[in-house]
Parts: sequence; structure tokens; C-alpha cells
Amino acid sequence: MQPFDDIKARAMRFPEVDLTKGRSIAYSRSVTRRIMELIDGNSQGNVHGGVIMRMVDEAAAIVAIKHSQRPCVTARVERFDFVAPAYIGNVVTVDCALNYVGRTSMEVGVEVTAEDLMTGEVRKIASSYVIYVALNEQGKPTPVPPLEPADEEEAARIERARIRRQHMKRLDEELEKLHP
Repeated sequence: MQPFDDIKARAMRFPEVDLTKGRSIAYSRSVTRRIMELIDGNSQGNVHGGVIMRMVDEAAAIVAIKHSQRPCVTARVERFDFVAPAYIGNVVTVDCALNYVGRTSMEVGVEVTAEDLMTGEVRKIASSYVIYVALNEQGKPTPVPPLEPADEEEAARIERARIRRQHMKRLDEELEKLHP
């Protein structure tokens, strides 16, 4: 038996998903933390941006997979803004939550912080919007459960994301006209 056969067999057992039953943002929210080590940094002691990007993609995927109960692929990184460095020895926290759900796609909002464990200082270092698509057993896009707000705060988050999606769609259409 090949080493990955068990993994593949487990991954191909898909549960039934009730597409009429919505889920809240809180249902799939995820927080991931990791201490930054020498292998994560450069010669100045800063953490490589690619290390942070990988952490974001992995953490945000947890949210999409939990919501959809399906394998998901990264379809698009809509934004990725680095606002401050993380340093070797910092604990980097990636806080992820769904913003919006389409028919087969999901937008996950991400905020990344770095904490100095000695001083307790916590700094925002990055934020991102990552779009995932859920896949069926044949590897094709498949419908996902709706996103239903549990409270006014979640409703406002979903509405902001809906407006942002409309703006991005218009921008994509304008860019397509420039580069057919």
C-alpha cells in the first residue's frame, strides 16, 4: 500500500450536507497560532512574508472546509496587506472568519497579529481576504450551505462583504475590457 492511500481514502468519504440549513460565522471561525523560529526568518530577524501567507492560506482553508464539509481550493487572494513585520520569537496568530458565501465559493476574512511573549505587546501585522471553492467527489465546484447571521454584528459583516464583492465584480469587468 502506498503511504498516501489511507489519507486519500479518508478524504474521499464525504458526509451528506444539508444545503437548506445555514450556518453562522461563529460556526466555522478559526484561530491558529505558531511561534516563529529561525527557519521562518531572514538575516535581519524578520519573518518572511511567504511564511505568513502560507499560515493564512492554511488557517483560512480550515474555515472554508468546516463550513462546506468539503475539500476546498484557494481560488483567489483578493487582498493581502502587510502593515508591520513579525520577528523571530514572536507568536503569530491568524484569526479567520467567513465574510460571505456564494453558491460554491466562500470569502474568508483574515487578521494576523504578532505577539512579543516577553513584553506582551500585540501588533497587527497583516490582513487578507481569501476566496475558496468547495469541490465534490469529482473535483468540480459544488454548492455550499448558506451563511446565516447569528446576530447584528454578523449581519453587518456579511453586508460589508456583499458590497465589496459587487465592487470587485465591477472592477473585474472593467479590467477584462482593458485586457480581453
